[in-house]
Amino acid sequence: MKAVVWTEYGPPDVLQLQEVEKPTPKNNEVLIKIHATTVTAGDMQLRGFKFPILFWLPARLFLGLSRPTKITILGQELAGEIEAVGKGVKRYSVGDDVFAWTGFRLGAYAEYKCLPEKGVMALKPANISYEEAAALSMGGLEALQHIRKANLQPGQKVLIIGAGGSIGTFAVQLAKHFEAEVTALDSTGKLEMLRSIGADHVIDYTREDFTKSGKTFDVIIDVAGKSSFSRSKRALKQDGIYISDHERKKRANDYAPSWAENLTLLKELVEARKIKTVIDRTYPLEQIAEAHRYVERGLKKGNVIITVE
Repeated sequence: MKAVVWTEYGPPDVLQLQEVEKPTPKNNEVLIKIHATTVTAGDMQLRGFKFPILFWLPARLFLGLSRPTKITILGQELAGEIEAVGKGVKRYSVGDDVFAWTGFRLGAYAEYKCLPEKGVMALKPANISYEEAAALSMGGLEALQHIRKANLQPGQKVLIIGAGGSIGTFAVQLAKHFEAEVTALDSTGKLEMLRSIGADHVIDYTREDFTKSGKTFDVIIDVAGKSSFSRSKRALKQDGIYISDHERKKRANDYAPSWAENLTLLKELVEARKIKTVIDRTYPLEQIAEAHRYVERGLKKGNVIITVE
């Protein structure tokens, strides 16, 4: 099968299309013929080995010391069709369309991927394409996790920092679904798109510092790791909640729904046309290095999709 192989840490050109052995599903695994995957910030972080010094050694031990040897195919999100099932599989059948997050297995930059049937996977909503479904499996899940941690209530004012990316565009729509008043913060070129998906207010961070505007919020969600609690707290109401991938401050909800619960909710919301995937650009697998270069510029609106033929 064709796959994009990653044999050294570095710029996008380290990604090379090669022929590799097609996997075979083990017991309780399914073999997925991949039709679409994505380029995420996490993929670029791994490719270039851009980790804080604290995580440098664990990441090298996990991936490979001098070059990636333990995991050689990147890609975390996928959508496709189940081609074969291993012994003991009960949840899925050959021919089922699914979307999934590969987790630490990675490997979605390929024509095929084996995943456990009890992994982070669900049947694809029938009313969307493989390209739209691929981004749901991580971008949608991460956004929903943030929203649920905040325990959003109707009428609350929420600020979403980094709203124009994959996680952010889903977070804006989910916050609106839960009837919050949404302010979306990102760069100039993304503001119109954010209005189009429901943001009540937008802030251009290149022109305005939200911490000095005098406005305060019930919830601040930083999906891009661009701020911090110490900097953001002046824009947070006294009993407000601040959530990011790195910090969680104040009265955040301790309830943590299972991945299965969240996938089911996302699927239902998509089927009801309450949320949608924002797609900026689509590239074929053969042009994945170019896709990485585009995403690295920080200008993408929503998601960049890779099609796999």
